[in-house]
Amino acid sequence: MGRGKIAIRRIEDSTSRQVTFSKRRKGLMKKAKELAILCDAEVGLVVFSSTAKLYDFASTSLKSVIERYNKAKEEQQQQLSNLTSEVHFWQKDVAILRQKLHTLQENHRQLMGEQLSGLGIKDLQSLENQLETSLRGIRIKKEQVLTREIQELRRKGTLMHEDNVELYRKVDLMGQENLELYTQAYSRRDHGAETTPNSFISFSLTMGENSRIPTSLQLRQPDHQIYKD
Repeated sequence: MGRGKIAIRRIEDSTSRQVTFSKRRKGLMKKAKELAILCDAEVGLVVFSSTAKLYDFASTSLKSVIERYNKAKEEQQQQLSNLTSEVHFWQKDVAILRQKLHTLQENHRQLMGEQLSGLGIKDLQSLENQLETSLRGIRIKKEQVLTREIQELRRKGTLMHEDNVELYRKVDLMGQENLELYTQAYSRRDHGAETTPNSFISFSLTMGENSRIPTSLQLRQPDHQIYKD
């Protein structure tokens, strides 16, 4: 049969308690020594019996272990204190921000014409002045935006006018070329061979109001005929 589990509670019998203490103290000392050797750890162990007898173990010296423990404990407490102070600081900052948010929300509602029942004449006058100042700023910004848009439209209109002038110039050149072709065609007819009655050249030229730019030109070549020598 295996060993039964021992309940972890105070042993009432003094003799059994002393025997158990002696056995477990030796085992604890052995485990502390093994831990120091196997893991290269600095281990310090202090045990007081129920009769106030001291038992201790240290991998180096108990004094250095205790000093190192006290130093580490102080640093830990300092870090904890700093962390607590930082938490208090942020909590205070959060409270201030919440108050500012509440004030801003209240001001916004008042600017929207809500929750005005608790305001006096001076408060209402101050609120009215704020609204008027805001409106002036909005109107100035609106005028600036409209001015920029008008200037941009004027710039685009100038570019379109320049493009139209260039197009009129090109159309005028084309009209002059068409006139030269028309002149050459009639010159050939006057100095060329006979043509049949059905042979003709038609020309149509449409003039715009106050403009010398031809807008339509149609030319037809004479019908093909067999000429006699």
